[in-house]
Amino acid sequence: MSEEIKKNQPGESGELGGTTPGLYQGQGAFASGSEAGSNIPGNYTDGGALGNIPNANLGVTTGPNAVNPSGDAASGILRPEQARRFIDYVWDATVLAQDGRRVTMRANTMELEKINVGERVIRAAAQAVGTYTNTGATFSKVELTTKKIRLDWEVSAEALEDNVEGGALEDHLVRLMTNAFANDIEDLAINGDGATAPFLSIMPGFIKKHKDNGDSHEAAITVADNAWTPAVMQDIILAMPRKYRALKNNLKFYVGTDAFAGIVKNNGTLSDAIAEALGKNGNTYANTQSYLDGAGQTFGGARTTRVLGIDVQEVPYYPAGYVDLTFPQNRVWGFQRDIIVNREYVAKKDTIEYTVFVRFGIQWEEEDAIAWADAAADA
Repeated sequence: MSEEIKKNQPGESGELGGTTPGLYQGQGAFASGSEAGSNIPGNYTDGGALGNIPNANLGVTTGPNAVNPSGDAASGILRPEQARRFIDYVWDATVLAQDGRRVTMRANTMELEKINVGERVIRAAAQAVGTYTNTGATFSKVELTTKKIRLDWEVSAEALEDNVEGGALEDHLVRLMTNAFANDIEDLAINGDGATAPFLSIMPGFIKKHKDNGDSHEAAITVADNAWTPAVMQDIILAMPRKYRALKNNLKFYVGTDAFAGIVKNNGTLSDAIAEALGKNGNTYANTQSYLDGAGQTFGGARTTRVLGIDVQEVPYYPAGYVDLTFPQNRVWGFQRDIIVNREYVAKKDTIEYTVFVRFGIQWEEEDAIAWADAAADA
């Protein structure tokens, strides 16, 4: 007695959802018995053994068993529109990157052009005198280099079958992992030191870069009990070169959560203003819940306030006691356009494994336009 089992697998073209079986069925198709024959499409050659069909090797990228997220043969690279959506989703899940300059790169490195005309370049003009001095513009370049990073995760086939979301769980996990990827990108961009394994060693972050290069400007401050007073914040502003302070409305403070709480507490709320006007008798609970602008304090995402006419942005991944002042566009974030997402079923483990490869880089455009203070280091 012989028995033949066939499964409706994708066709020979490997197209998802194909209904016409190709020469070979997908993984799991087999035949038992010796009468199945060797010339019947879909059967194992000679029908004399149980097992997968010919060429049903794990990890193949062509043929009926290929797994290609992009649908392109021999490639896990996302299509341009898919890559743009992935990058946009990463940006949306970050705080600091949304304020910076974001570029999509075509190669591993990219040069950013800079021009500087200096300051105090005008001179008095005397009548009938042809004496003058030409002021030259300084041209320079900043190189943005990417680092290849990866994210790996897996989900068991059993989990996909038994959970309440059904097949939607896989998409849900992909979204969660992308969000975790975005959070780690921001953490690395801020706190990376190029030395501490396994995470922070991937690349030096913004803070490490400007501290090591020495072109930024540190304000010598003393902060006791998280008291970020107007005098302390003014010292940071004064550490910034005057040519950048002239564009004060474009500057922005970036601070960690602890420093943000100290700034709000010590730089005036509506309660403080009323209490001062009424001889310290106007402090009510409703007032203490409002900033000077009248907006109530809320729980949720990163918050902003203003100090000495400059916006203050809370950045949850900033180190404790660290504050910097710069232009938002001074930070450059780069993603290489080719994003690779591989999905593979591992039969031995009965799991689906994902691997995401991305090239990512950061750079300061002008480190001279950074003023900063580190209360923890100065303590």
